[in-house]
Amino acid sequence: MDGKPGHESQTLGLVSALERLTTVQVHTISLAPLRIGFWHWLLKRFAPGANLPAPDLIIGAGHRTHWRLLAARRCYGGRAVALMSPSLPTWCFDTVVAPEHDGLSGANVIQTRGVLNAMRPGEKRAGSTLVLVGGEGKHFAWDDAAVFRAVSQLASAHEDLQITDSRRTPPALRQQLAEAFASSYQPWESCPQGWLHGQLASAEMAWVTEDSVSMIYEALSAACRVGLIGLTGGRGRLAQGIARLERDGLVTRWAVGTNQPALNARVAVLAEADRVANILLSPN
Repeated sequence: MDGKPGHESQTLGLVSALERLTTVQVHTISLAPLRIGFWHWLLKRFAPGANLPAPDLIIGAGHRTHWRLLAARRCYGGRAVALMSPSLPTWCFDTVVAPEHDGLSGANVIQTRGVLNAMRPGEKRAGSTLVLVGGEGKHFAWDDAAVFRAVSQLASAHEDLQITDSRRTPPALRQQLAEAFASSYQPWESCPQGWLHGQLASAEMAWVTEDSVSMIYEALSAACRVGLIGLTGGRGRLAQGIARLERDGLVTRWAVGTNQPALNARVAVLAEADRVANILLSPN
C-alpha cells in the first residue's frame, strides 16, 4: 500500500473479490517508511517479507510499489500483480491489470473498464439520486457556473437527492453548494467512513461530473443508472474511454446548457474486480 486512497481502493477491491472466491490470508505492507529499489531487487532483499508466509500473489497499485513487488517476488516467490499501467515494462510483472483506455496489450495484461474498485450493488431506494461533483484537472475544462446550474436543475427535479464533492472541487463552488443545498450537501472531508459506498450502493441514479472518472466506474459497479454532467475540452484516453461508455449505452451524457435528458442508460453492473480475480485464480 502506498497510502494513496485511490490506489488502495483498487487493491482492496481486488482482494475483496478474491476473498469471495477462495480462502485468502492477507498481509498488508505499508510503503511509507521503506526505501526499496533496483538494488534491493538485485541483491534479493525485501526485509518486510521476512516473517510472512511465502506469497501466492503480491499485489500493488501505483509506481512506488513496482520495485517492491519485484523485490518481494525475487526473495519469496509468488506472482507479482501490478494494478494500473506500470512505469516499468509490462514483462517485468506476472500480470498487469490496466484500464483499456491506457492501450496496453500483451499475454500478461488484463484490460479492464476503468480502474478496479470495491463497489458492489446494494438494495436500491426507488427514485434516489446521488450527485458527485469533481473539479479542476488536466483532462477537461472546468466551469463552476455551469456545474452549479446543473446541480440546481437536478435538485429541482429529484426529491430524494444527495450531493457530495471532492478534493478537487474549487472552494467558491463548494461554498455555493453549501449555501444552496445545506440539507442535502455532504462535503467530502466530513463524510462518515463508508458513507459514499453506502450511498452509491443504494442510489438508483448517479449524476457525475465528467472529470470524475473513478466515480463514474464506481457508480457503474454499484448498478446505478449513470448520467454525466458534461464538460468541455475533453481529450486524451480518459475522454475516449468515457465516449466508449456512452456509445455502449452505459452512461447518458448531459451537455450543460441544454435540457436535462432522461436518464435512460441501461443498468449493467461492472464487476471488473470479480472478473480479474477469476482470471488470477484460473489454472491457465
